[in-house]
Amino acid sequence: MKAAPFAYCRPDSVDEAVDVLAGGDAKVLAGGQSLVPVLAMRLGRPGTLVDITRLPGLDSLVIEDGQLHVGAAVRQRTVERSAEVASVPLIRRAMPFVGHRELRSRGTVCGSLAHADPAAELPAVAACLGASVVLRGPGGERVVPARDFVTGAMTTAAGPDELVTGVRFPVAADGEGFGFAEIARRHGDFALAGVAVRVRGDEAVLAAFGVSDRPVVRDVSITDPTEAGLRPVTDALAHEVVDTDGDAHGSRGYRARLLGVLAARELARAHRDASQEVTA
Repeated sequence: MKAAPFAYCRPDSVDEAVDVLAGGDAKVLAGGQSLVPVLAMRLGRPGTLVDITRLPGLDSLVIEDGQLHVGAAVRQRTVERSAEVASVPLIRRAMPFVGHRELRSRGTVCGSLAHADPAAELPAVAACLGASVVLRGPGGERVVPARDFVTGAMTTAAGPDELVTGVRFPVAADGEGFGFAEIARRHGDFALAGVAVRVRGDEAVLAAFGVSDRPVVRDVSITDPTEAGLRPVTDALAHEVVDTDGDAHGSRGYRARLLGVLAARELARAHRDASQEVTA
């Protein structure tokens, strides 16, 4: 199929882009790896596409004030191959699971957040780390915690007249450990279940994805951080948070079992890594 007719706009500034969005019936085009298939299948019919790929300042990738700042036009492959990504190990672990290399060469980090697919990796990473999403609208700039940004499947806290201009990930501190894993039918497919975890000392945070309409974040601190000690906790957690309906690829119970196993394994790994960091 082909997309329905639309107008195309390439603004010269962020303010101009916001003005076009405020006019209504417009969608932002950055990488296009999620938007273009939606247009081709006519699941979406915006009147105008606002191309932000060349807007000044949106291609920035810098570490500042203890945060990794990723602009809205920064490609996933750029982040994956950058020296800066070493400061946020969880992104580095997750990025190879995001689609295929060819898709990451065009897709953007902020685009994945804005698309808000329930099975997407980067919204879960952002939620796990307590990242912040930066928005610009007619009323100026505002910052939304990543855990509050995705409000449902393909739905976010961004207004129709707001542009995601960047995301800020906190840089890893000494003594932190991380884990990431997912199960998909084939590499590059959407995850049937996945986890992103962060551990520091006795504190542990887990974000589950692919099992609900948005990333589900839970405190999973435990006194016995071995995989055997974690399994009862993660199994109970999985049955609590998995609320997606079953489909041809896996039932709700199957996804819960996957999540419980992945969570225990990655939490145990993150605890080991954190302990080694402290020892070192």
